[in-house]
Amino acid sequence: MKSTSYPATALATALVLGMAAMGAAAEESYDFASLTLEELGSLRITSVSKKPERLAGAAASVFVLTREDIRRGGATSLPEALRLAPNLYVAARSAHGHTITARGFNSSLANKLLVLIDGRSVYTPFFAGVFWDVQDLMLEDVERIEVISGPGGTLWGTNAVNGVINIITRSARDTRGTLLSAGAGQRGVDAGARHGAAFGADGAYRLYAKYTNDNHTELQSGAPADDAGRGARAGFRADWGQPAGLWSAQGNVYHGHEGQPLPGTIAVAGRSFPLGVISLSGANLLTRWSRENADGSSLSAKVYLDHTKRVVPPTFSDRLTILDVEVQHALPRYGAHNVVWGANYRIGNEVVANSVYIAFLPARLKQHWSSLFIQDEIALLPELRLTAGARVEHNDYTGREFLPNARLAWTVTPRHTLWTALSRAVRAPSRLDVDTYIPGAPPYVLAGGPRVRSEIATVAELGYRGQPLPRLSLSATLFHADYDHLRSQELGPTRRFVVFDSLLEGRMRGIETWGGFQASPRWRLSAGWTAQHKRLTPKPGSTDTSSAAALGQDPSHQGLLRSSWDLTASTELDVTVRRVGAVRSPVVPSYTVADVRLGWRPRPGWEVSAGAHNIGKAHTELGGATTSTAFTRGVYARLVVRY
Repeated sequence: MKSTSYPATALATALVLGMAAMGAAAEESYDFASLTLEELGSLRITSVSKKPERLAGAAASVFVLTREDIRRGGATSLPEALRLAPNLYVAARSAHGHTITARGFNSSLANKLLVLIDGRSVYTPFFAGVFWDVQDLMLEDVERIEVISGPGGTLWGTNAVNGVINIITRSARDTRGTLLSAGAGQRGVDAGARHGAAFGADGAYRLYAKYTNDNHTELQSGAPADDAGRGARAGFRADWGQPAGLWSAQGNVYHGHEGQPLPGTIAVAGRSFPLGVISLSGANLLTRWSRENADGSSLSAKVYLDHTKRVVPPTFSDRLTILDVEVQHALPRYGAHNVVWGANYRIGNEVVANSVYIAFLPARLKQHWSSLFIQDEIALLPELRLTAGARVEHNDYTGREFLPNARLAWTVTPRHTLWTALSRAVRAPSRLDVDTYIPGAPPYVLAGGPRVRSEIATVAELGYRGQPLPRLSLSATLFHADYDHLRSQELGPTRRFVVFDSLLEGRMRGIETWGGFQASPRWRLSAGWTAQHKRLTPKPGSTDTSSAAALGQDPSHQGLLRSSWDLTASTELDVTVRRVGAVRSPVVPSYTVADVRLGWRPRPGWEVSAGAHNIGKAHTELGGATTSTAFTRGVYARLVVRY
C-alpha cells in the first residue's frame, strides 16, 4: 500500500468527479410579485405528502423557491438558483463542479439528497448522487422548486435521507408564445429560445433549445483551472386533457464537453497521468397521466426512460439506461382518514468501459429496484393531524429496506403551526461503494466493498411555521439525527489492500430558520440562517482514520439575506448577501459575498438586467485552495424577450 501515491478513496473520488410588443398570446409572467406573505403561505405544495397541501400547514422543514425568486435572483444555472434556498448548502469547486447538500455530509460525492425534475429522479445509481453538470434547463420554465430538508424516504424511497429537491416546471398551457433569452459575462455566454402554442381542443405544447459556453475559472495562484466547457440541449413538453384524464409528455436531449479541472493529472503507483476532456450526452422521455374523481379520490401513473453517457478519458466511460414506472392512488376520504398509496418499479442497465487505472466490476450490470408505500393522514381533531406511513423497498445489493415515518401537525391558530416528526431513512449502496477496484487489474489497492451495508438515519424534528405579524413570516426547525453504517475504508484480510465497509457512525444536530418581512408594498426582505454540529466516529473493529474527516466538509453555519425592491413600476433592485462559515478539512476559510441585480422592463414582454456576482474577497468553496477555483467578482448582462 505504501507504493501508491494516492489514497484509494481520494483516487476514486477524483475519477468519479470527472464522470464529474407583446400580443395577447404572450405567456403570463411575474405572478408571485404581488403575493402577500399570507398568500405565499397558502401556496399549494406536493413534496411533503405527495398531494396538494398548504405550505403553511406542512409538517416538514420545507422552503419554496418561486419562479419570481429565481428570476430576481439573477441565476443562470440550476445550482445558482438553489443557492437562494436557506436550507441548502451549495459549494462550487470549478466552472461545472458543484456539491449540493442539506444537513451536512458535503463532499465531492455527496449522496444523501434526492433530486427530482417533474417527478423524474435524476440521482445516478453509479454513486447515489447527482451529476449537477448535466442538470440544466430553461429557468424561465420553472414554476417552483420545493426544497425539503430532512428525510423523505417513506414517500420518495432510498437516498431521500437528508432532503428532497422537487423541481416543478410550468405547464405548456402557461408558456404559449415565444421567448428568447441571452446572457453574457465573465463566466461565459448562454442563449435560449422557446416557443409554445395550443393544439386540439384542450392541449398545448412548447419546444425549447439552449446553448451555454462557459469560460475557465482561475485558481488562487491565477493559473487557469482548465475547466471551460460548452453544451447544447433541446426538448419539448405537451399537456392535454381534462381533470377526468390529464396527460403530460416531455423529453430532453443534450450533449456537451467540459475540461477536468486542475490538478489535471492523476497519480497511481508513483506515476502521473493526464486527464482528458469529459464528454457528456443523454436523453430522457417522461409521460404522466392523472385523474381526479368526484368522490375526492385520484389516480396517477408515470413512466420515464432515461439514458446517459459520460466519457472520462483516460480512466473510464459509463453508459446507463433506466426505465422507471410508478402508480399512485389517493383513496376517498373515509371519516378522519385520508390514505394514499403507491408502487414503483425501476430497472437499470449499465455498461462501463474500464481502464488500467480503475475498474467497476462487473463491467455490465443490470439492477432492479421495487417498492410499495402507504401513508394515512388522520384528523385527530380539527386542528390536529397525524400522518403515519411506511415504504418497503428492495434493491439488489442489500435486499429489503423499511422506511417508516410519523408526523404530527397542530394548527394552533390559522397563522401558527407547530409540528414534529420521527423518521427512518436509508441510503442504499451504489456501484461506487461495492464494485470499485483500483487499479483496473490485480493486484488491487482498493478491492470493492463486499461487506457494505445500507446507511441508516433515524431523525427527530420539531418545527414552527407562522405569521407572528401580518407582514412577518417565520419558520424554524430543530433536528437531531443518528447515523449508522456509514461508509468507511478498511484494511483487507491480508492488510495488503483496502475495501469499502460500513464501520462509521455519528450524530448530527442543528437548527434551520428563515423568514420574510414585507417592509413596504414595494420592498420585501427575507433572511435565513442554519447551524449544525456533527460528530462521526469509527465503530469497534474499524481501521479507518480518514473517512470521518472526508465526510465532514460542512460549515458549522451559514446565513442569507435578500432584499427585493421595486424602485419604480418597471425597475427593480435585488441584493443577496451570503455568509458561509469555515470548513475544517480540507481547510476552506469562511467568506461573505454579495450578488446585485438591476432589472428594467422598458416595455411589456422585455426584460433587461445587469448585475455582479461574488462582490467581496476571492474565496474557495470546496476542497483545497491549491486545486479549487478562487471565485472573484464578475459582472453580467441579460436580455429576455417574450412575444
